[in-house]
Amino acid sequence: MTDIPAYWHNFIDGDYCEGGAGHIEVLDPSTGERVADQALADESDVDRAVSAAETLSASGAWSDLRPVERGRVVRKMGEYILDRIGEIAPVLTREAGKPLWEARLELEGAARYFEYYGNQAETMEGRSIPLGGGYFDFTTHEPFGVSAQIIPWNYPMEMTARSLSAALAAGCSVVVKTPELDPLTNRYFADAALACGLPNGALNILCGLGKDTGAALTAHPGVNQIVFTGSVQTGTAIATAAARNVVPCVLELGGKSAAIVHDDADLDAFLSDVRWGIYFNAGQVCSAMSRVVAHERIHDRLVDGIVAMAEDLDVGDGLGFPDFGANMGPMISEAQCQRAAGMVSNAERDGARAATGGRRMNRPGYFLEPTVLTGVTPNMTIANDEVFGPVLSVLKFRTEEEAIRIANGTPYGLVAGVFTSDIDRAMRATKGLRAGQVFVNEWYAGGVETPFGGFGKSGYGREKGREALLNYVQTKNVAIKLR
Repeated sequence: MTDIPAYWHNFIDGDYCEGGAGHIEVLDPSTGERVADQALADESDVDRAVSAAETLSASGAWSDLRPVERGRVVRKMGEYILDRIGEIAPVLTREAGKPLWEARLELEGAARYFEYYGNQAETMEGRSIPLGGGYFDFTTHEPFGVSAQIIPWNYPMEMTARSLSAALAAGCSVVVKTPELDPLTNRYFADAALACGLPNGALNILCGLGKDTGAALTAHPGVNQIVFTGSVQTGTAIATAAARNVVPCVLELGGKSAAIVHDDADLDAFLSDVRWGIYFNAGQVCSAMSRVVAHERIHDRLVDGIVAMAEDLDVGDGLGFPDFGANMGPMISEAQCQRAAGMVSNAERDGARAATGGRRMNRPGYFLEPTVLTGVTPNMTIANDEVFGPVLSVLKFRTEEEAIRIANGTPYGLVAGVFTSDIDRAMRATKGLRAGQVFVNEWYAGGVETPFGGFGKSGYGREKGREALLNYVQTKNVAIKLR
């Protein structure tokens, strides 16, 4: 059993501190037992954190540094996390449930964001605009100031790193609101800030309930920009609060993403993608492959292969899976597990069939069997609502046009995929699919360098890539009349 400190603090203006709302228990999803207590912030803590970020921003101690100097500090923070993977990964597994090897992958991904945006810091250049001989006109990028970042529980380290590293590279100061289900590992970003020379106030980390701390943070008049990843309902509330202060947001609100599989696709390669697409992190991924839209000629053969793969997964305590393999951990909480199981039961009542899985496992913790539903039709709730669990819905199609229509038939539009050996067909699909990112012949193709964000109710704005840096800056134009 990994030895974890019994109590974890918040972090404001360079100091570890208590929370005005007391503390919250963090539970191990594999057992339902307490892992540790986390200090819980209240509105006064939010005020102190935002004030510290404002003071630092106004001082210019961070934003006025040469970009290359900011970039070096940002890169060092990523290196700090990489150097401590052996210490951090077991804590992440205990609080989030994911297999230990998945926790290590998440930490490597988190470090990669700091490396990428640290390297990008000095590339944020303005431009000159020709106005004729009597003028000199140019643009500059100036950081917004205080960025409030509301982090989801499915990737607490990687999602924090994604927005934090870009904001710091652009010269902003940041207040992070961690997820209350798994807040512990965010402490290591505070450790990294102190060890790597980040000025006090540039990073503040609070754990608090969304309805209290999250609401106070997003409505705070000292916040200049907001980043949120989570549900449509909460994202709508955040956008409404931000609008009252005329504050820009980046909202990533999930999806019901579809992979279209044509009859000329490489099915063996696709089965490997299904394993990553829906069972990685127990399906708790905003861009999960939650729907497979299969050509009728290969539907049955494809379902047989997916079922065999799902049934081969070893499901258990994440600490028992130190090495990469065909395994899966629990869901994050009792409520999430009950919700997913309930959605499967409702789908069966609607006429879908569980080809495998669909039930809670008879053991402690929040385990749901890897599930494959067949007989799903586009009008069913299971085909339209995000499960956020290890539940795959398989639908049939006959024509290319029908496949695109099914894939586009939900309010979401985060990612989509098409699997075919016909490049012309693939290109038609990339044009027709209503999604912010389209994968061709590999789910999760791309990386930190590629922009990510949604259409429709999947939100707006882009994370990742150079596009993300533009979230944190305003363009100023300077026009000079020459004598």
